[in-house]
Amino acid sequence: MFNNLERKIIALVQGDLPVDKYPYRVIAEKVGTDEETVLSVLRDLNDRGIIRRFGATLRHQKTGFTANAMVAWRVDEDRAEEVGKRMASFDQVSHCYRRNPAKDWPYNLYTMVHAADETACRKIVATISEKTAVVDYEILFSRKELKKTSMQYFDDDPDIF
Repeated sequence: MFNNLERKIIALVQGDLPVDKYPYRVIAEKVGTDEETVLSVLRDLNDRGIIRRFGATLRHQKTGFTANAMVAWRVDEDRAEEVGKRMASFDQVSHCYRRNPAKDWPYNLYTMVHAADETACRKIVATISEKTAVVDYEILFSRKELKKTSMQYFDDDPDIF
C-alpha cells in the first residue's frame, strides 16, 4: 500500500514533529530527500484520504484546563448525526463520537468536555443539553491520566532508513 519513502515519512510524522523552524526539512534530511518532496508526499497522502489531519496537542493541565469529562449522551438515532455535529461545534468539546449502546448502558453519543474546573464543566454540559434538547446523559470526570500516546503505525527504527 505504501512505498518505502511514504513509510519512512509516515514513521517520522506520526509522533512529535521536530521543534525547528523548518520541521519538514529536518524530516527530509532523515529520509534522504528534500523538503519539497516530503511536503509533496504528505499532500498526496492527504489527497488520498490516508492522512486526515495534522494536529497539535497541548498539555491541557498546563493551560488551566484541569477538568475533563467524558459525557455519555442518549440521543434518538434519527437525531444522532445532527446532534453530534452541534455538540462538536462547542469550543470546549475536543472529541465527539457515536457508538452503539449496550444492554445496560443506553448512551450512543460521547463528547469530551474540557474546562477550568468541574463546576465550569457541568455548566458547559448543561448548555450543550439545553442547545440540543438532550436531557439524558452521564458525566464521567477524568481522575488520573494513565496513558496518552499517539498511535504508531510504522516503527521509526533507524534500520528502515
